[in-house]
Amino acid sequence: MMINTNQNRRQFWQITVLIAGFLFLPGIPVLAEQRVEIREYQGTKLGSGEDFRENSIRGVQKVDTKNYRLVIDGLTARKLSLSYDELQKKGHLKKLVTLHCVEGWSVTALWEGIPLPDLLALAGPLPRAVTIIFHSVDGYTTSIPLQRVQQKNLIIADRINGMILPSAQGYPFIFVAEEKWGYKWARWISRIELSADPSYRGYWESRGYNTKGDLQGPIFEP
Repeated sequence: MMINTNQNRRQFWQITVLIAGFLFLPGIPVLAEQRVEIREYQGTKLGSGEDFRENSIRGVQKVDTKNYRLVIDGLTARKLSLSYDELQKKGHLKKLVTLHCVEGWSVTALWEGIPLPDLLALAGPLPRAVTIIFHSVDGYTTSIPLQRVQQKNLIIADRINGMILPSAQGYPFIFVAEEKWGYKWARWISRIELSADPSYRGYWESRGYNTKGDLQGPIFEP
């Protein structure tokens, strides 16, 4: 459902934060961290959860991390299947990144998550692997060159503005696709596949959006 007014977005975000608070009850495997959203970081004003518009293909997904597994496979030496708890033990990195949507809105936020090159190193990409394909629990897919992920040390984030990532923003993990349009920011990631196909087209790319997704490039394929 699209949230059309600032008031409705604010109410939606307040409810989301309240629900997120219940995730700290016993039996739910998340870290006991702050529940108050940071609004400034190193002198930069941050956007709020209410600034995001809901535009997913099948609505906000609710992922139970007790049964969650992140699979990393494809052209890898080893197939990985990692639980949420296992992933929380990995090293985390903070990045100040702005998400730009093709609909015309943008949000600057402090994202914190796991560097993808670290996870990929555990799986061992094979020499033929040139593309990373993200699969989400709602069936969404998108891709990015492996080389770019390694050069930019891109992350999959599980926190935003100092809080556990809310479901609306992709809990448990969103791909922070720096300098790419919002349709490259896969939410609710369940699988990371390494591929030899440099021209793979995901959900929106197969519908005419530019496969590269560069902010400085065309939105649609020529």
